[in-house]
Amino acid sequence: MDAFAVAVCIGLTMKRITLKKSLIVGVYFGIFQAGMPLIGYVLGMQFADTIVAFDHWVAFALLGFIGGKMVVESFKQEGCPDRECPAETCLDRECPGGERPHAQEASLKLAPMLPLALATSIDALAMGVPFAFLKVDIIPAVLFIGITTLVLSTAGVKIGNVFGTRFKGKAELAGGIILVVMGVKILLEHMGIMTIG
Repeated sequence: MDAFAVAVCIGLTMKRITLKKSLIVGVYFGIFQAGMPLIGYVLGMQFADTIVAFDHWVAFALLGFIGGKMVVESFKQEGCPDRECPAETCLDRECPGGERPHAQEASLKLAPMLPLALATSIDALAMGVPFAFLKVDIIPAVLFIGITTLVLSTAGVKIGNVFGTRFKGKAELAGGIILVVMGVKILLEHMGIMTIG
């Protein structure tokens, strides 16, 4: 959802989008969102045996923190990071003062995209740790995460270009709630309050 929200912002700055441009954004985010949990999983496997008695609490805390953070951020009305004035630095096509002569589209080159992909995937690194505790089959899991992120980010560029930022908060809110619910479910299942299924 973080990657989708950023993709929406990227789409907002573009005057004309193509499938190639959208896919470039999707590939950047998809690779990082798949790679980070894999790294977290490998790190988690190194010490999983020593804290197996606390694994459900670790998973609950990480999912609750990440999800709670997303829920809180969904209520912030910050908009895209390029919507600030002064006017000459605003990249938004819909900037209130009209079109800016110095405005330019978001660059899809490595230098600007790498920090965005990294920033939106840091939380995914933490997600990989409980995957190790829960004995998740990691390869199908990260492939699913990567492909889902690629599809959502590719769509996010188009959505941002057409509809602007109105869906950004809703996407983060939905994603945050899902993560919190997953964390609570893991905790309840481990405590025997809820059956797995």
